Amino acid sequence: MNSLTNLLGWVDARFPLTKLWKEHLSEYYAPKNFNFWYFFGSLALLVLVIQIVSGIFLTMNYKPDAAYAFYSVEYIMRDVDWGWLIRYVHSTGASMFFVVVYLHMFRGLMYGSYRKPRELIWIFGMFIYLALMAEAFMGYLLPWGQMSYWGAQVIVNLFSAVPFVGPDLSVWIRGDYVISDATLNRFFAFHVVAVPLVLLGLVVAHIIALHEVGSNNPDGVEIKKHKDPVTHIPLDGIPFHPYYTVKDIVGVVVFLMVFSAIVFFAPDLGGYFIEDNNFIPADPLKTPPHIAPVWYFTPFYAVLRAVPPMFGSQFPGVIAMGVAVMIIFFLPWLDRGPVKSIRYRGPIYKAALTLFVISFLGLGYLGMQPVTPLFTLLSQVFTTIYLAFFILMPWYTKIDKCKPEPERVTG
Repeated sequence: MNSLTNLLGWVDARFPLTKLWKEHLSEYYAPKNFNFWYFFGSLALLVLVIQIVSGIFLTMNYKPDAAYAFYSVEYIMRDVDWGWLIRYVHSTGASMFFVVVYLHMFRGLMYGSYRKPRELIWIFGMFIYLALMAEAFMGYLLPWGQMSYWGAQVIVNLFSAVPFVGPDLSVWIRGDYVISDATLNRFFAFHVVAVPLVLLGLVVAHIIALHEVGSNNPDGVEIKKHKDPVTHIPLDGIPFHPYYTVKDIVGVVVFLMVFSAIVFFAPDLGGYFIEDNNFIPADPLKTPPHIAPVWYFTPFYAVLRAVPPMFGSQFPGVIAMGVAVMIIFFLPWLDRGPVKSIRYRGPIYKAALTLFVISFLGLGYLGMQPVTPLFTLLSQVFTTIYLAFFILMPWYTKIDKCKPEPERVTG
């Protein structure tokens, strides 16, 4: 025991190990009224680890070559010991990452986690979301199946709609005039090395920013306002470890049960997690009858299709899709409500948030469907509701009849 203490002292003299443990776990005081919505941040961290570890094992047998990529995935599935499990863990993890991130973001919308003094936490979180979208898009091409190939072709071609620089920009992204071996190689490099490094850096920044100002809570009350006069410990706070580390284990166990059920019993989840066309090798000469991105991109794809072309160009749709993503960055400055939490918000915000969720889910469904006049009309309606939620927010949050926030957390 003494030798272990001496070793720890030796390390602490050269690296702030104990200080980091205290600041970010044992002496980091979190509000005592966290509910299950606060599981999803730690679950996102868990899925990130799952994706990095499973991805490392996949790269050991994957060949980023247009002639062999699809067959190397088949080799992993059929001949590598437990290769099928590693591949399905990685493919399921990609979708589950977006599930927990979307729920994590929804929690922020409910409880005002983007409001002062947490604006920078929200900005870092949104950059994580953008990096995650880039990571998922580039990884989606790697199996070199039909939907991977044609999905990438459609998405990269959108950049050619940008006036003046569009055609050159799309060639620069592909590294060729069509999706080819050059595209596969550069997407592999970005997916395996570049974007994960950015993602890890942003996650660290997100957590540091969070621990600097403290966590929000379902009441939206700042626990640092009421501290013990002697110890200076927040009266409504409890140490993150062991209380929330133990509580998070419950969320982890439930999540892993769902995750394992998908991996072992329905890894393609009816074509939503892995499309049927992706079990067919990429064929540049044969277009699938219906091309759609994977489910977590479909809300924004539906926004793109909802805006009619102008002068034969899809650029207005591309702008609308970009606005639909980027406007979320500005939430801290759009929300003018006197309270943070939905518990004390008035009926207008509650109705607006409900309509926003319905529009987002509706756009997600419509983005998977073929284009028809009815579906286009519905996409336009849902896109209007989606954008109105943000654009009108300064007005309706200001006039909403809110209840007064309590001084202390209510439990």
